[in-house]
Amino acid sequence: MKTRMILVAAIAMLLTFGSGSKVLADTFGTGENQFTLDFVPISGATNPTSGYGIVNYDYRMGTCEITNAQWDKFKAAYGPVTGDPLSAYANDFYDGGTGTTDVPTNEVSWYEAAQFVNWLNTSTGHQAAYKFTGTQGTRDYTFATWDPADAWDGTNLYRHKDAFYFLPTEDEWVKAAYWNGTSLQPYATKAGESLTRGDGSGTGWNYYDNGYATDPRGTWTVGSGSQELNGTYDMMGNVWEWMESPRVSGDYNPGSSRRLRGGWWGLTSTLLHSSYRDSNIPTGESGDTGFRVASVPEPGSITLLLCVAAAAMMCRRRRK
Repeated sequence: MKTRMILVAAIAMLLTFGSGSKVLADTFGTGENQFTLDFVPISGATNPTSGYGIVNYDYRMGTCEITNAQWDKFKAAYGPVTGDPLSAYANDFYDGGTGTTDVPTNEVSWYEAAQFVNWLNTSTGHQAAYKFTGTQGTRDYTFATWDPADAWDGTNLYRHKDAFYFLPTEDEWVKAAYWNGTSLQPYATKAGESLTRGDGSGTGWNYYDNGYATDPRGTWTVGSGSQELNGTYDMMGNVWEWMESPRVSGDYNPGSSRRLRGGWWGLTSTLLHSSYRDSNIPTGESGDTGFRVASVPEPGSITLLLCVAAAAMMCRRRRK
């Protein structure tokens, strides 16, 4: 009986980890500048056979897009978000006319998003994901690439191999949005659900389809729509999201254009399809573009799963 209970617990935990269900939030900052980010686990056990979304390792995807409130708390703790070129740090976010700080932050360049992610790492004792040279907070703070020896998989020269938090690559993002364990879906909807325009009351998505989802039209509070296939929100509509990946595969020049995914509140439903993508220069800032953060799995979660599974195997052997 005891063996059966342990096995049931181990199986339940493994299924929970691999299913994209919500995990505990990670906490950043202190005092009035403290905030949390929720992540859902994405398993590397199964993958598409070709195309986008092939990721052979476990990772976590941010449940929601980074909000204006979280961005403000980051800036208060981090200091000036600036660097070279100055054009990458010129605009303030727009709240969509809602007066709320819980809409996705926007008017943010790729370089600004990279500094946000670096702070998530360094403020929690981890390796910075992205390499900047010069003095932080000054105009000479410049983005650079890592040497292959320090790069993720030895080939992704943007991300450090020991980074804990990072901007998702296009493959990581696509898998989290559209992979159902068997195939890539055209939309990030759960089984049996259809892609419907929402109104911010907890169902649907923020996109244009014979009218806007919000009034005044624009972004809505993150998580205001339907939960998606793997536990995320707003991976379709609301705002475009910066990818870590360059527009042209393998082109890791610091100034190369970066991919965008997910669409924004002004697009029609047909353009929220998994095949649709865009790009922008890393200095680009727009009211329709924000980002979310991805992460490696929490070491504690993996250790706990392995311990439970090992305990179940030991009990089974003793029984034999």
